[in-house]
Amino acid sequence: MDHTRVPILEALRRYHERGELAFTPPGHKQARGADPEARELLSDVFSSDVLASGGLDDRRMTGDVLVRAEELMADAVHAEHTFFTTCGSSLSVKAAMLAVAGPHEQLVVGRDAHKSVVSGLILAGIEPVWVDPQWDERQRFAHAPSPQAFAEALDRHPEARGALVTSPTPYGGCADLAAIAEVCHARGLPLIVDEAWGAHLPFHPDLPSWAMDAGADVCVTSIHKMGSGFEQGSVFHLQGSLIDPTSLKSRADLLGTTSPSVLIFAGLDAWRRQMALRGKDLLDDALHLAGQVRAGVEEIPGLEVLGCDDLVGPGLSADYDPLPVTIDVSGLGTSGYRAADWLRAEHHIDMHLSDHRRISAQLTFADSPDTTRPLLQALRDLAGHADELAAGLPHPEVPTGEAMRLEQVRLPRDAYFGPKESVPLEQAAGRISAEMITPYPPGIPAVLPGERLTEPVLRYLRTGLESGMNLPDADDPELRTVSVCR
Repeated sequence: MDHTRVPILEALRRYHERGELAFTPPGHKQARGADPEARELLSDVFSSDVLASGGLDDRRMTGDVLVRAEELMADAVHAEHTFFTTCGSSLSVKAAMLAVAGPHEQLVVGRDAHKSVVSGLILAGIEPVWVDPQWDERQRFAHAPSPQAFAEALDRHPEARGALVTSPTPYGGCADLAAIAEVCHARGLPLIVDEAWGAHLPFHPDLPSWAMDAGADVCVTSIHKMGSGFEQGSVFHLQGSLIDPTSLKSRADLLGTTSPSVLIFAGLDAWRRQMALRGKDLLDDALHLAGQVRAGVEEIPGLEVLGCDDLVGPGLSADYDPLPVTIDVSGLGTSGYRAADWLRAEHHIDMHLSDHRRISAQLTFADSPDTTRPLLQALRDLAGHADELAAGLPHPEVPTGEAMRLEQVRLPRDAYFGPKESVPLEQAAGRISAEMITPYPPGIPAVLPGERLTEPVLRYLRTGLESGMNLPDADDPELRTVSVCR
């Protein structure tokens, strides 16, 4: 296929050249009706914010603008079918789940799944069969579940309709996708991969294998994370015969907006061309730069970069992506929460992830020495203020992996929608949660609806909150109370 073509951008250019006069949404009418200050700041954005159907294409979409863009994307990444969405991978992963399992059917899911997966379970009424991640006692975080763990779960639950695994993790660790796909396919079942952080993986041989090449049936990818698309730009890819493409498209249509953003579509289309034509060279530069940044951070006293030795091996990940530069700041006597806040306040540098002992800098091919030089300077300054950052620091009590796991005693849907009440945090242990409580980022829930609450997990959340943890989806963000099943 001709990857110099960009059907959506080309159609948008023709729209402007024709001087289309729209008596349709959006109501700002290419900025003419927008707030003056918004028009001044966002004039280029407004001018290209047009209808997809009856604007970019005719009302019956006979120009196949979107279809041709999706076909080019599929070809670029070796998939059989690709679907664009403008509601983020949170929608894409739900659509994939609903194409595999329905209400009261079972889906085998790694318990390190993002909150969007849990939302899919709630909305669809799917019964999760949880697979425990591999707990790293030294680092105190989770790696993706092993292929053996998936095999054992599927053997215990032969009625399960398929499996879902998250890879890469927010820390850059990657699952053994080929082996997990083999486990599923030996039983005639599909594998969904939530590869939101892996949009770049198909385009460089030195990066971990991506889901389609590893044999997955559906792969969900956020182009806005490691690619150059707009926020909410997501695609999901399909191959094989275990999932019907018409059903998958229907599930996405069930959840998605009827007013998709042409701006987001255009970003997806342009990113595909960029990567198909220049992806390897761009990622060559990014990987080289990441190596320099990692070496530079290692020279700073008190900071440690997580690399292959920390992330890959027996009981850990099968591979890792070096572009998320995850930095352990515990050697400074401080937490990732406090370090991230200090870097933003003092140097106007925003870190991607922060937890009780780490921060992470997400590098892409958009970075250069002009962006990484200030990052390294700020990290050196951070180390120079270690005493100040450690003073009066409360420490979260992080349980072991086994103590972190809660027992699922009700379907997430039943617990979420059923009768509930709020109880003081001190009285919540032993009760069944009716809400999701998620440290964010990375967005992996510590508590799900239908799980029985325990004192170690409640203590972790309470002490984490006191240390700077963000719990944006808790019914009570201050965690004075917890919603439980009545």
